[in-house]
Amino acid sequence: MAIKMISDNRKAGFNYEILDRFEVGIVLTGTEVKSLRSGRANIGDSYAILQHGELFWLNGNIPPYSHGTVANHDPLRTRKLLAHRYELKRLIGQTAEKGLTLIPLKAYWKDGRIKLEIGICRGKKTHDKRDSEMTREWQREKERWMKQSV
Repeated sequence: MAIKMISDNRKAGFNYEILDRFEVGIVLTGTEVKSLRSGRANIGDSYAILQHGELFWLNGNIPPYSHGTVANHDPLRTRKLLAHRYELKRLIGQTAEKGLTLIPLKAYWKDGRIKLEIGICRGKKTHDKRDSEMTREWQREKERWMKQSV
C-alpha cells in the first residue's frame, strides 16, 4: 500500500481540536487528476458538509491543469466525497452536535486513487491555541537541553 502525500492541512491541528478521522474518496474530472498528479492542491481553507445524506467538499483549490484546454475544470468547484453508508450515518450523528465541523486534513494517493482524510473538529478558543503553542515550545526546549547534555 503505497501512500504519496499531495497536500497537508497543517493549520488544522492548531486551529481545531481533532476528535475523529475518516478516509474518503473524491469524485474528480480528468484534468483535476492530472493537476493533482503534479502535486498541486491547497486544502487549507476548505471544509466538508453533509447535504441530503451526501458528503461534499467545498473550497478545495485544485489549480487548472497547465496543459489543459478550454475544457479545464473550475479550481474551486464543489466536489462530491465518497464514503460508506455507515460512515455517513456516523458523520450525520456527530456533526449534529453544535460546534463540530468537517475539515480536510490530508490529500494523498493510495493504491492509484486519490483519498482525502477528513476530521470531525471543534474550533479551539484563543487560550487553547496559546496552551498548544506553549506546550510545543516547551517540548522544543526540552529537546535542546537533552541534546546539550549528551
